[in-house]
Amino acid sequence: MRKCILLCYRRMFKVNKKRKIICRVALLQKYVKSFWNQIVGCCIGYKSIKYRKLSYHHHSTSTTTTMPSPSISAALEDLVALKICLLGDNQIGKTSFLTKYVGKERGEERCSTSGLNQMDKILCVKGARISYTIWEVQGDVSACNQIPTACKDSIAMLFMFDLTSRCTLNSVISWYKQARQWNQTAIPVLIGTKFDDFVQLPLDVQWTIANQARAYAKALNAALFFSSATYNINVNKIFKFITAKLFNLPWTMERNLTIGEPIIDF
Repeated sequence: MRKCILLCYRRMFKVNKKRKIICRVALLQKYVKSFWNQIVGCCIGYKSIKYRKLSYHHHSTSTTTTMPSPSISAALEDLVALKICLLGDNQIGKTSFLTKYVGKERGEERCSTSGLNQMDKILCVKGARISYTIWEVQGDVSACNQIPTACKDSIAMLFMFDLTSRCTLNSVISWYKQARQWNQTAIPVLIGTKFDDFVQLPLDVQWTIANQARAYAKALNAALFFSSATYNINVNKIFKFITAKLFNLPWTMERNLTIGEPIIDF
């Protein structure tokens, strides 16, 4: 009889011990899963710069009004909208430059009439969602009428010229004067486009244009970048520079003043 009772106790002890082990393993799995989700969340949410697409929703013809969900409303409230304008002569590559930055699959022209093009880009910087609304002023006869619209409330103004055409560089001064009439505080950036064609020029011509561009940038108190939309040279760096300067973030990019290479001077 004692042996039976002892055997029963032993069996019960083994069952209880097995249950405890199972419970502990399940609890450990729960903590591991929670910890892993936090790691993944940090990697996604606090990545230095992550780009997102702007979504445009077309309303139906129905008279029923659909209210946005709380999550969408919260996302919209958390979005910081900032405006940037692009100015320069016609046919210097402004649209190609803008399309390269925004991306054809991410960008969408919202306005292409009356001498203005407008594209949007959303990025996430250290957990903050920023929407850059970029206004491109076409360099035709209607430009003078569109400069006030593009420049007002802009946080940065990009003055662009064709590196292979010195007359477009000379025009920068006029663009700058007109823009500053409507905005005195925006960050100025001088951008030379078509660097891939520029490097095909003789070195003495490159030296002359580069030094003139640096002198203009100094006079305008602007940073200077040589870029190429075709090969995506310095396109993203320009907007990273603007973001770093605007939000007082660390900027590790070094100057490059070597003739024959894409110049960065700030």
